[in-house]
Amino acid sequence: MIEIKTLVKNYGLNPVLRGVNLHVQAGEFVTLVGPNGAGKSTLMRIVSTLLKPTSGLVEIGGWALPRHSDRVRRYIGLVSHQTMLYADLTAQENLLFFARLYQLDNADARVARAIKYVGLAARQRDPVRTFSRGMMQRLTIARATLHEPDVLLLDEPYTGLDQDASQLLDDLLRREVDYGRTILMITHDLAHGLNLCDRTAILNRGKIVCEVNSHDISSSAFLELYADHTRHQKKKKQTT
Repeated sequence: MIEIKTLVKNYGLNPVLRGVNLHVQAGEFVTLVGPNGAGKSTLMRIVSTLLKPTSGLVEIGGWALPRHSDRVRRYIGLVSHQTMLYADLTAQENLLFFARLYQLDNADARVARAIKYVGLAARQRDPVRTFSRGMMQRLTIARATLHEPDVLLLDEPYTGLDQDASQLLDDLLRREVDYGRTILMITHDLAHGLNLCDRTAILNRGKIVCEVNSHDISSSAFLELYADHTRHQKKKKQTT
């Protein structure tokens, strides 16, 4: 469903992605982790059609980016650092607005189902500016899945969430897995990332340095593996 080959992104003379290769099968949940500055958000912006690569191949469902970005956007849902919600609109009004953007049939019914799905029916007529961070993140999931996308892209979805809100997000993501969506998630929260996904990849200094099947490795073993790769890359950087 997602195919990335020899992806390069430079900002001027500064290389951020240095030949990334990553493949995500239909219905697979892949988590991408890495230290600050590894290039994770840059990679996500390219996959979500918000940024053009310098070189390399990126395909979503067989459609090449950025050439077919307009077609691909209908089939992806994005949860990023920005909620893309309008603070002065209610939860219901926000989702109705996005339903119109996607030209969805039966918008009212779809919005009602989406709000119930994320547990916000009791607050659907309240302005989003009155919501907690966790509630906004749940509404963001509703926005990102309103058009029933084949691919769900998540960029640090746990940022700013307390333990209860993180658990609610876990439950929502498990439901998305049950619906068969293809999911690519970037997170600093290694425990959540490893527990939820099928496969975990480590991105460091603009390259995928390791991939593991999340069902075949314990959280503690992965944390040790992650630390080893991070230390190795730091030493390599210091000697070059």
